[in-house]
Amino acid sequence: MSKRLRLLACVLLATHAACAQDVSIRVLGLFRFRQITLQAAPAQAVIVHAGPKSFVLERSSGQHIAEITVAGDDLILTVGDQSIRTSSLRASSRSNGVADFVLNIPGKITRRYRGVLELKAAAGVLAPVVQMDLETAVASVVQAESAPDTPLETLKAQAVATRSYFTAARGRHHNFDFCDTTHCQFLREPPPPESNASRAALATRGLVLVYRDEAVAAMFTRSCGGRTRTPQEVGLSSHTYPYFAAVCDYCLRHPSRWVRRVSPAEAVELRDRGEASRLAVDRRLGWDAVPSNNFTAHSDSHGVVLEGRGEGHGIGLCQAGARAMAKSGGSFREILDHYYPNTTLVNRSTK
Repeated sequence: MSKRLRLLACVLLATHAACAQDVSIRVLGLFRFRQITLQAAPAQAVIVHAGPKSFVLERSSGQHIAEITVAGDDLILTVGDQSIRTSSLRASSRSNGVADFVLNIPGKITRRYRGVLELKAAAGVLAPVVQMDLETAVASVVQAESAPDTPLETLKAQAVATRSYFTAARGRHHNFDFCDTTHCQFLREPPPPESNASRAALATRGLVLVYRDEAVAAMFTRSCGGRTRTPQEVGLSSHTYPYFAAVCDYCLRHPSRWVRRVSPAEAVELRDRGEASRLAVDRRLGWDAVPSNNFTAHSDSHGVVLEGRGEGHGIGLCQAGARAMAKSGGSFREILDHYYPNTTLVNRSTK
């Protein structure tokens, strides 16, 4: 079914079969690792399926941790005193559905998830993918992408943008829908139900941005520098929604200014102001090496000095400007109207 037909089916029929959505997200994508532990969250049970064998992880049983390591293209799964070799594993609840579990990369990070885990080896490292409910993913991104003191109306606007992106931008990766890095949307563990991020997701449940009957893969940026940009301005394709440059009063009055020094060769690479060029330089020098595409350049005896404004690609919702609009009394709908002109809100909720 095409995206347009599916959207119409969701709007007109609102049936669970037509509209129910999960998203598969490759998690812990900032790390390359060959070992991980999986454990059940407190008061929860997780069933690990590995080929014909299954293991129950449950704290009350005393067997609640599984260790997984890479062995060529396979996995070595160890639970208690049992070890087996398997090509992949799946972790779910007793009913074969959503489970609450914790992943730990020893010595690096521990993170909790809610969903169904699929784990394989890819290019010699572990590649965990979590299939999670769309609204769980939305709340998790809103929490990860927003400052703790962000106003609720701004969080609601972020929730709609995030949900729209998840709805419209599937297929960015081969074996899963999205990653959890800023390549797609930054995602960490799901926030508590009482958090503002969860409240924002719940208050906007099912709402997505639509342009000419197509859901919009809504982009957002930390600070636009005073005017949002179109994808064409930074060398990106716009797909179904062309974006329209919007003046951002807050960033005009309070621009996020920065100064960086780069080599003449890097300056040449950045000359076209393309997002691909900026990210290529950032990958080599560090993710804050060139904060935005909005800069001027001049040479001195040590190289090239960049003086810029804003943070990020500058397209779509400006998070700094959205915060200011909400603090001045603007609603999430007004924020979305400002940063995504000519779009409409459609409710695709199944409940």
